[in-house]
Amino acid sequence: MYNQIAANRNRTIFLMAIFLCLVIALGYAFSYYYNNPNILWFAVVFSLFMNWFSYFHSDTIALAASGARPANADSLDELELIHIVENLAIADGLPTPKVYIIDDQSPNAFATGRDSQHASVAVTRGLMQLLTKAEMEGALAHELSHVKNYDILLSTIVVTLVGVITLAGDWFVRANMFRGGGDRNNNNSNAIFAVLAVVFIILSPIFAQLIQLAISRKREFLADASGALLTRYPEGLASALEKIGANSKPMRRANRATAHLFIADPFGDRLGRRVAGLFSTHPPIEQRIKALKEMSL
Repeated sequence: MYNQIAANRNRTIFLMAIFLCLVIALGYAFSYYYNNPNILWFAVVFSLFMNWFSYFHSDTIALAASGARPANADSLDELELIHIVENLAIADGLPTPKVYIIDDQSPNAFATGRDSQHASVAVTRGLMQLLTKAEMEGALAHELSHVKNYDILLSTIVVTLVGVITLAGDWFVRANMFRGGGDRNNNNSNAIFAVLAVVFIILSPIFAQLIQLAISRKREFLADASGALLTRYPEGLASALEKIGANSKPMRRANRATAHLFIADPFGDRLGRRVAGLFSTHPPIEQRIKALKEMSL
């Protein structure tokens, strides 16, 4: 388990380096196509600014987008949820995250924040009504594992970079339609390079999105295993996932930008599971349950 976490962090550094190189390469392609070197500098500065902004404000944005509100300690069921989170945080050696409630009947939960000192956990009303205490402990242990493994920070940065690349590619396509092409030299080598730049700009958002999905799926498996290690009861999380999978339905405020944060796909897309999650932010629940049950053997 600990070797896997260490390897996972190394992959994180590698993948972040790929993303930064992709942003710089995209800026270079823009600057060459439009014959303006300032575009490259703008791309680098803008990507750094977006990383800074997402680092400090990602949790507020994610909670607001999901319609989450602070848990009310005067409510017995919400107070019990707060106590479960506190006990798990103490057992895992983490500061207690802030607890939020999403008034939605779709069973789901997510964690957000830049680190363990600034983390929040949000749980839907549907999940609170569906799960037993042992199952809820398993689900929340999964979310706290995302906090401890720094998955929430990585996911936020990845989403930001994907958004920058996607918006840049979209802007290029739209601008080029009205511009009618850039001022390029007439020699063949420059023409070929310009074509390659256009192809790269158009395809880069697709590659960025695929990398984002791959990261999210790997993190879910690791958080499942880490959560089971925390509770010493893999069957609890496995049972919770079985209930979530059987009762999955779209959340009212499901959002593609925050979908990867949730313990299960907030769109409740069974088709995504049938195609092995190739274009889903989550691996198939059946695979996650199988891995958890193998841990208890």
